[in-house]
Amino acid sequence: MKKVILKCKLSSREKFEDKLSDIDLDFSAIYWQHDRVYLPRGYKPGVNLPRMIMRTEMKSVDKPPQYTLILRRHIEDSDIDVIEETSVKDYQSVVNIILQLGFKLAGEVSRRRQDLKMGEGTYIYLDKIDGKPGHYAKIESTLSAGESSIEAKSDLKKTFETLGETNFVNKPYIEIQ
Repeated sequence: MKKVILKCKLSSREKFEDKLSDIDLDFSAIYWQHDRVYLPRGYKPGVNLPRMIMRTEMKSVDKPPQYTLILRRHIEDSDIDVIEETSVKDYQSVVNIILQLGFKLAGEVSRRRQDLKMGEGTYIYLDKIDGKPGHYAKIESTLSAGESSIEAKSDLKKTFETLGETNFVNKPYIEIQ
């Protein structure tokens, strides 16, 4: 699946939520996600190599966690993310496979997340990253066949600007200091 993704560090979480609430859009309840990010040996930014992410997600304390394996490749020249996800039942076995394929653990990211569906294939996520100051918002839009990534990215940027946010972040959460 091809996606265009734009992140922004929020100037004020409350103002951001209020602006969306004013147009009758409200975020889901807060849930927890933890990502372990694996990179192939010889990984360098800008080379279009894939990352593997093992995600643990807990939406409710009275339900078991959900595990997802995510293959993510950022294509620099088109600014598209190619993302494939699959549910996992045996977390440890999949991690062993990832390691045997030559990937190494690069880091971990935990966050408290809320989501909001904006339309078909478009979501806004409100994130509080553990150990990082402030809050982040991320808009992901799935590209349909023939849709321009440049136009889609421009639309996402306009959405943030309409909501009063312009502090765009081009790095993955794991690379944010």
